[in-house]
Order: sequence, then structure tokens, then C-alpha cells
Amino acid sequence: MSTVASSPVSSVGGRHTHRHGRARESRRRLTIVLVLTAIYMFAEAFGGWWTGSLTLLADSGHMLADVAALTLALMALWFSARPATPGKTFGYYRLEILAALINGVGLILIALIIFYESYQRWFTAPRVRSVPMIFVAAGGLAVNLICASLLHRDREDDLNVRGAWLHIMGDALGSAAAIVAGIVITVSGWNAADALFSALIGLLIVWSSWHLIREATNVLLEGTPAHINLAAVEDAILATEGVTDVHDLHIWTITSGHEALSAHVIHAYSISQPNLLKELRTKLYDRFGVDHLTIQMETDEFEDEGFHFCQAGTACFRSERE
Repeated sequence: MSTVASSPVSSVGGRHTHRHGRARESRRRLTIVLVLTAIYMFAEAFGGWWTGSLTLLADSGHMLADVAALTLALMALWFSARPATPGKTFGYYRLEILAALINGVGLILIALIIFYESYQRWFTAPRVRSVPMIFVAAGGLAVNLICASLLHRDREDDLNVRGAWLHIMGDALGSAAAIVAGIVITVSGWNAADALFSALIGLLIVWSSWHLIREATNVLLEGTPAHINLAAVEDAILATEGVTDVHDLHIWTITSGHEALSAHVIHAYSISQPNLLKELRTKLYDRFGVDHLTIQMETDEFEDEGFHFCQAGTACFRSERE
């Protein structure tokens, strides 16, 4: 006997309501951050041009990337709220991940431009108006810290918001670097400090964007979420009374904070499938936070070996038990 059972946890309605409310709050916060960032981007670009500071211009360029990233984040949140369709049965949740990936790639490109300009200025070291540079950078730091505080709460639950938060924190570090560069130039007259600190901003940008790109890519490749140990999930299923084996076990992320699992579970013939499904559902949600399950129930007399995907060979995780 082989039966497919698709089971969300019983609290899924509440989770969707919570997700809906959280999305509205995220949109409101992202909109405020977008407006603040866009306004100060122009102020910092003017300040960089007036003072002759590449560090300020680099930071304003990063803020331009922030504006684009925040716009993408808002668009992704808006699309993800749209209902699923027959052609897109999971809805538009993955747009959040695509936006995060685009943000990460955009950051890398900005960093490369900064490196190039820093290299050019290292040898020319043009004069910089350091005192106005410090004041402009201090204003940028204040704006970035306000924006970062607005996004801080949602950054762990939403990869898209985390990407925007990383942009903002990169800007904050850039503004701090501009302040230090201005102080160094004021005290020592060493104008090359502007190029040096611009390059440091570039390194910070690369570091933050690499983590974002790696996480987004793992989701798009339907990799196992980093916080879930697949072997531990397998052991938990096998430890359930009545389960004799499990295969074709897959866990992936649909969008941030929303994991899914599919598996073939072989059980004793005498076991009640509804009761077993309920026990597995509760265990997997309580221990691993997986709230969308698709489990094919099988017995030893009818294991669906001829049709399951993992017969392809290397396509699936192979337990060490095998």
C-alpha cells in the first residue's frame, strides 16, 4: 500500500496570518528607510563632489545601490503577497530570494568600481576638504544607524530584508571610515588616506555581499537550510514508532522562514497512517520548524521503488546507513 499525504501543521493558518502582518510591517519600514536613504544619497554625493572626497563619493554610490536594493525589496514583498496561481503554485515567494541575489551581485559591482577609483587616487592623492567631509560623513552615519535600527528586527526572518540591512550596515561602516579618513587628513595632511579608506569600504562590501549571495544561491538550488541537519531529521523519522525506513528525503526553503519537506516513509502494515502522519508532522515542526510536509506512506509489501526520484543515483542524499 502506498499513499501520499500532504500535511501542513495545524497552526499554519495562524502562521500565514502572522506572515501577512509581518509583510505589511516590513513594507512600511522599508519605505521609510528608502526615503531617508534616497534623500541623504544626494546630500552625500554633493558633499563628495564639493569636498573632493572619493570616500564620500564611494559611500554615496553605495547608497545608490541601497536605493535600488530597497526598491527591489519592496517590489519583492509586494509580489510575494499576491495569491498563488495554477502556473505558480507557490506564489511569488521566490522573488524575495531573487531580489536578495541581485542585491548581492550589485554590491560586488559597486565594490569593484570603488577599488578601481581607489587605485587611481592612491597615486594622485588630490586635495580633500577634510573638515566638511567629516560633517557630511557624520550625517550619513546618523541616517544609516536610524535605518539599520528600523530593519534590525526583521532581518533574521526575511532574507530580502537582511540584504537591505546589510546594504545599510555597509553604508554605516563606510560613513565611519569617511569620518576616520577626514580626521587623518585634517591631522596629518595625508590626502592618500581618502583612497585607502575607500578601498577598506570596498572590502567590507565584498565581505557582506558574499554571505548574502551564498545564502540566496543555496535557496535557489533548493539546498538544505543551514540550520537543519538532514541526518538528524532522518533519525527523528526513523525513531518514530512504526517507521521501518525512509528514503527520498528532501528539505528545502521556499522563502525565508518557510521550509518544506518531502519523503517516502515505510511503515509497518498494522500502523494507522493518519496517526503516524500526525505524529511525524508534530515532531518535525516542533524539532525542526518544518511546516509544509509531503510524505508518501509505503509498506514493506509495496515500496514504490520503480518510480521514486532517487533511483536516478546521485540526485539524492544517501544515508550512511546505506
